[in-house]
Amino acid sequence: MLSLYERSNHRSGDCSRREWMRIGGLNALGLSLPALLAKTAEARGDDVGAQTFGRAKNVIYLYLAGGPPQHETFDPKPDAPAEVRGEFQPIHTNVPGIDFCELLPRTSTIADKLAICRSMATDDNTHSTSGYWVLTGFKYRGTNAREISPTDWPHIGSVVQRLKPSANGPFGFAWLPEPIVANPGVRISGQTAGFIGRRWDPHNFTCDPQRTNFSIEEFALPDDVPPLRVSSRASLLKQINHHFQAIEQHSQNQDISRLRAEALDILTTGKARQAFALEREPAKLRDRYGRGKWGQSVLLARRLIEAGVRFVHVQWPREPGDLTSSAPTWDTHAKNNARVKSVLCPQFDVAFSALIDDLDSRGLLDETLVVAGGEFGRTPTFNAQGGRDHWGPVFSVALAGAGISGGQVYGSSDAKGAYPRDGRTPPQDLAATIFHLLGTGHNATMPHPNGRPIHICDGKPMYSLLGLQPATQARRAATGKIEPIPDFLPIYTPQQNT
Repeated sequence: MLSLYERSNHRSGDCSRREWMRIGGLNALGLSLPALLAKTAEARGDDVGAQTFGRAKNVIYLYLAGGPPQHETFDPKPDAPAEVRGEFQPIHTNVPGIDFCELLPRTSTIADKLAICRSMATDDNTHSTSGYWVLTGFKYRGTNAREISPTDWPHIGSVVQRLKPSANGPFGFAWLPEPIVANPGVRISGQTAGFIGRRWDPHNFTCDPQRTNFSIEEFALPDDVPPLRVSSRASLLKQINHHFQAIEQHSQNQDISRLRAEALDILTTGKARQAFALEREPAKLRDRYGRGKWGQSVLLARRLIEAGVRFVHVQWPREPGDLTSSAPTWDTHAKNNARVKSVLCPQFDVAFSALIDDLDSRGLLDETLVVAGGEFGRTPTFNAQGGRDHWGPVFSVALAGAGISGGQVYGSSDAKGAYPRDGRTPPQDLAATIFHLLGTGHNATMPHPNGRPIHICDGKPMYSLLGLQPATQARRAATGKIEPIPDFLPIYTPQQNT
């Protein structure tokens, strides 16, 4: 289901007329904000910063909810004791000196395109607050992170949508296939536009793209009604007007006319609907991504950025009946080894490697930033249930694409994968890197509801990971054993059409 604005009790943080006049004046002089920021980078003598500023047109953020174990993904510890390293072995990637866990054989063949940060840290072992920090770039300062509040700091994608809206897409920020839901069914903070207003919320698509004849209900039209007639249908207009009249009753400053126009554009133009037409993709390519809910959602993300969407958040989906599970999503409190081997790593490995290869083959990787990571990592030792518990002191994040110098690892964890050994990186530096590559700049400001400008980020870009060429030209054969793509359908049971 497409959710335009699920709630209407937030005030907008729209730019004032004075601000727009000031920005317009700069543009009239030929001085756009990105150009000014790029000039600032050049003035600092920051060659890498200047070269990579604004390289990304789009972002695909693969959010591995629950917290992937660093040991079983990008930071294996073969020399650690058995109770730390686990049962899986490292494998060589195609870059000398970089090993991944054997559960990522396909990803090991594209390491030359990846930059891995092995020293991300929040020191926060709580899903809601650590995740909030990762997704917004700011620590949680509220009273209850297990509920969404209009005072929340906005998701990175919402900030991007406001400061650098999509130039030719149907919307700027898309979220699929479902929201972040914590046990026992709680929507947590960090996934909305927060204090900048509901206008900048993501367009939420709760969907199951693995279904046969998959479609977005809101985009479906009667067979006898072409798109040009829809805009004149009184019933549709009445529904949309009624929706925004409800918003007006609880808002003082929102640009309701623009919201109505966006809603009509999404519903009546073909661009958004076509982006979700997975049946147009070759069956072989759909197979390559994996036919489960996760893989097909990642494929949808690629189609959305092709349609002009600036920022796409792909949420790792829940499994049927797992709201009372001790090991939902990547939250492997029990049977960690079985979960990562049979369910989690295979799906991620297949879809992530497919996305990078697909973007590269289409010439889109040079202009698309891909980020893959969760809210924290897992403990360096196993608990009594054979699981790894929450661990914020150190975890890994993978980046690829526009402005990322692949074939390298930044930072490191200690011998047990428990704490950063060097290069400790807080989430605000990841946010700053995203803003830098998109060309908004990490020092940019936006209006706060109190009327004063506020900086969008207090971190610094990870310049060590940036560049226009791979960090090394050295290559070797990856040693992972690539099995046939598993059948993921039993893992995520498709919903039946009713």
